[in-house]
Amino acid sequence: MTFLEGLLWLTLNVYHEARSEPEIGQIAVAHVTLNRAAKRHLTIKNVVNQPYQFSWIQQKKSYIPDDPQAFLACMQSVYIALNTIDVTAGSTYYHLDKVNPYWASDYTFVQQYGSHKFYK
Repeated sequence: MTFLEGLLWLTLNVYHEARSEPEIGQIAVAHVTLNRAAKRHLTIKNVVNQPYQFSWIQQKKSYIPDDPQAFLACMQSVYIALNTIDVTAGSTYYHLDKVNPYWASDYTFVQQYGSHKFYK
């Protein structure tokens, strides 16, 4: 996989998971994606496409962004994430603060950014 392919999949994940979040929330989602890929020794594309890992993969009929301005903002957040210290302190999971997933109690809560809670 090329760097550009990884960048595209990372940006798509941030776009579909967190485009309405503040920049710090988008950066945090990017860090979680990077952390999962590193921990599982997978490419970004493979970690994003794993079943039941990111909700948009199961829900979307098309991966093509319908808001180019938001996509570019997400790409900027990805660039920042790639060039800064991990704001999630190694988190590999997150969820919307509106839900209480069964797995959350198995992990250590790290921080909330925007409407997502992050865990490791």
